[in-house]
Order: sequence, then structure tokens, then C-alpha cells
Amino acid sequence: MMKKSGFYANQTKPVGYLALIERLGLKVIPNWHHSFMTERSHLEIHSVGGTTETFYPTRYWPGNSLGDHLEFALKYDGTNLSLLNAIFRAVPKIEMEVYIASKQHGKYVRRLWFLYEMLTGTRLDINDLPAGGYVNLLEPDEYFTTFPSRPVRRQRINDNLLGDRRFCPIVRRTEFLKRCENNDLAERCRNIVANYPAQLLKRAVGYLYTKETKSSFEIERIEPNATHTERFVSLLQSATSEDYCNKSRLIGLQNHIVDPRFRDLDYRNTQNYVGESVYWQRERVHYVSPKPNDLPELMEGLIASHQRMNQSTVHPVIHAAVVSYGFVFLHPFEDGNGRIHRFLIHNILARREFTPKGMIFPVSAAMLRNGDDYALSLETFSRPLMEHVDYQLDEEGRMTVEHETASLYKYVDLTVQTEMLFRFIEQTIETELVEELTFLANYDRTKTAIREIIDMPDRRIDIFIRVCLQNEGRLSKTKRESLFDFLSENEIVRMEEAVCASYFPDNN
Repeated sequence: MMKKSGFYANQTKPVGYLALIERLGLKVIPNWHHSFMTERSHLEIHSVGGTTETFYPTRYWPGNSLGDHLEFALKYDGTNLSLLNAIFRAVPKIEMEVYIASKQHGKYVRRLWFLYEMLTGTRLDINDLPAGGYVNLLEPDEYFTTFPSRPVRRQRINDNLLGDRRFCPIVRRTEFLKRCENNDLAERCRNIVANYPAQLLKRAVGYLYTKETKSSFEIERIEPNATHTERFVSLLQSATSEDYCNKSRLIGLQNHIVDPRFRDLDYRNTQNYVGESVYWQRERVHYVSPKPNDLPELMEGLIASHQRMNQSTVHPVIHAAVVSYGFVFLHPFEDGNGRIHRFLIHNILARREFTPKGMIFPVSAAMLRNGDDYALSLETFSRPLMEHVDYQLDEEGRMTVEHETASLYKYVDLTVQTEMLFRFIEQTIETELVEELTFLANYDRTKTAIREIIDMPDRRIDIFIRVCLQNEGRLSKTKRESLFDFLSENEIVRMEEAVCASYFPDNN
């Protein structure tokens, strides 16, 4: 049973999804929105953690039947595919047929009719609608949807979902995401890049590929060697031209970035999880991945979702968030899932031409810099899920998952993850990218100034600048004696002033 809110706890009764969950005795991941009826004469809305609670006056009461609460839920609580899937499977088929047949022309009933058949795979004994206009399955003002949609004649529905029954995430069109959509981050990035010369941009891209590679590895506390770094950089360079979101490409990608001993020839055939050793033979499990037997269908659904969005006008960042976070939550390989998850962000943004041609966003650097936010983007899904997964661990750390769990991963709400990705991309553009370009521009200006002081080889100038940057713009006595004993005091002072003018103006 769902716990009632602290607001008016003794004067309310649940309605919509909450009423159905209570009536059917379902154990499910809660919806983001909870509805209650109250004796008060006005509507009130409260935020409690990540949940919105709305208290409706009695004039909103929909009625007592299951159908009444389903319609109310769809209208006021939103389209939660995971909850609807659980509710539909707990309700006798005949009850759904009677309810839908009694008012099958209503738009909410038509939506429920379509969703019932899609989610359960069961056709109701109801004739197709003979005529009438088509209605959108999801309201585009409330959700991010695909366009053009897929017309379904049976219920006269425009199927504009981001996926299908194998894997279908939901992204709500929150006020924050509406602002992000209107901010045109891609145009802001193009304007920033336009302020720098082509030669400098070319050099910057090389630095950014390496920075992204090292950051992506560092998030997983891995120190890549030169070979691993070079391999990942080469993959990032190919991200603009090749679509990696298909089975053969994903397997090839995994094989390319992991130790040869841990390469997979197919999706994993063992149960994996994310955890940490607390002490001997004691694991703290943070996240349990789908069962191996469920992976083929889930991954087919993820790839189909990618293809559907690829052929639509859905915003590139929505597309990238759905595929990349969907991938890491499915965790289809034994190793390399996190790096592939972040790689897919680049792949989709580049191919959807959100990223300026030839440029890369060091998104992993922003994730690394904001580690708590990145962890939250993962935990928002993993924490509630873990309350519904029963598992056993043997002495060797091998996991066995009890019961059916595929539905927990099929119909996920990725709104929070999408909001986080927008934040990471905005910081990437406004901070990581600007800092890198500014650093290189300052570097070029400093080298030019040093050459006017002394005609010194580029390699020695680079060393001079680097050691000064490590010491707040000044050359230490040790470095002066070991590396630059051929310079006069006057030359060193003037060269230090050149470094400080670009990087430490307050030190001058």
C-alpha cells in the first residue's frame, strides 16, 4: 500500500494511480505524481522530494470503477507505462473490454485501449473504430514525442511514443526542459566557436578528444594506458560518420575498448550488477542489471527506439539521453558499459548535427567535475528499482535474480536523466569548451610574446610555459638552474611577465 502524504493525511483518499495500486495490491515503482481527494474546496499542489502531490476538491472525483480511475490517472497523473503495464496485467480482460466498449470513442479510453493491447500483447474482443479523427497517444505539449507519428487505424491513434512494447521510455516536457529546448545550445556553441581561428580550433579538437577519453575512463577510476587512449580517441573521431547503435557495432565497440580477455561475442550470458565489497564475502549491491535472457528483446527495443527517434524531429539531446542512459541501465556487456554509454552521447549528437562539424563536446569532463550530479542521474533510476528486485549472492559473488524483472527496465521515465544531460552539455559548452579554447588562445599569445624576447626553439618555449603554469606564472629556482641556465635574468623576468599577462593577470 502506498504511504499517504503528510498533508491532510486523515482527510484524503487516493485517486488515479494510487487508488488502483491500493485496490489491486500492486508492488510497483511509484509514479512521479500522486493524486488525492480532499474535503477542501480548492486545489493544492505540493512538492515532496522528487514527487508532486496534488490535492483535489471533491468535484474532481471520477467515480468508483476501475475505468474511472484509469481515465483520471491518464488525465491528471500522466502516462506511466510501467504502472499501466502492471495494472493491465492484474485486471481481468473482460473487465477492460466492457469498460472500453462502453465509451470507446473518448480520447482517453482510446489511448488506454491502444496501450492495453500494446503493453500486454493481447487483443481485446472489440471491433475497430469505423470512423473519426485521429488523436495523439501522448500530448506533445506534455511529453517529448516522435514526429511524424505512426497512425494506428484500429483505435484511430497517432502512435508518437519514443519506443515500442520491447523498450519504451518516457520523457516529460518539464518547464526546465522547455527552457533548455528554447535555449538553442547548438547555436550558442557555434557562436563561441566562430570567435576563434580555424587553426586554433583544429588544435583544440585534438586536446578535446584526449580530454574526453581520459575523463570517461577516470569516471570509472580507470587509468588508461597510451594504447587504450589512442583507441578511444580514434573511436570518438569516427563518431561523426558511423551509427554505432546497432548490435554488431555495439559489440565491435565493446571489443575495441576493453581488455582482450573481457571481450564479448554477444550480449552477456551471465547476471551482472554494480556493487562494492564491504568486507570479506560481503557485497553492497547498488544496481542489478536485467536478466541475461531478457537482454535480447530489451536491446532490440532500445535499438528500435533509436531508429524511431533517428527518423523523427525529436530534439537531439532527448535522443542522446534516451539511448545512452537506456543502454547503461540495460548493461548488456560484462565490461565497458559506462564508456559506451558516454560514447553514444557523442555519436548521436554528432550524427544529428547538434555538435558543430569537426568539434567534440567533452561531456565526460563535465560529468567528472559534477560527480554527485552524475551519480544522481544514475541513482534516480537504480534506487527505486532495487526495492523491487529479489536476488541471491553465492560465496563467489555470483548473482541469481528471482522472479520476472524485465518490465522494470522496459518502461522507464528518463526525465531526470535528460535534464541532467542538458545541464552537462550546457556546462560543457559554457565552461569546458570555453576554457580549452581560451587556454589555447592564451598559449599562442604567450608563445608569440616569448619569441619577441628570445628566438628559442618551440619545444623549449613549451617547457618554459608549462613549468611556469605549474608555479603560478613564475620559474622556480630549480627549473631555472636545470633547464634554463642559458637565459639572462632580464629575459626570464620578461618571459614570466608574458606568461602572467595571459594566465595570471593579477600576478603582474
